[in-house]
Amino acid sequence: MHPTAPSATAASRKRAVNLTLSEGLVAQAKTYTSNLSATMEELLAAYVAQQQQTRLTRQRQADACAADWNAVHAAVGSFADEHSTL
Repeated sequence: MHPTAPSATAASRKRAVNLTLSEGLVAQAKTYTSNLSATMEELLAAYVAQQQQTRLTRQRQADACAADWNAVHAAVGSFADEHSTL
């Protein structure tokens, strides 16, 4: 989980929010859980963690690409160096 992200623990401060959900879906979900709020919080926490991991992975890939390109540039120079008009 991201170090600055609030953790989804029982000790976390809670507040009421409004959600618009399909009646049928809510009715079905209530057959599987007695605490819909806790279930939604757990699912939302998992979603946020997955999104943070995806962002971190993309950033690492971009950093690796930039490092590789910088290594190529350091080794062989820039294509544009041969075409300078100055």
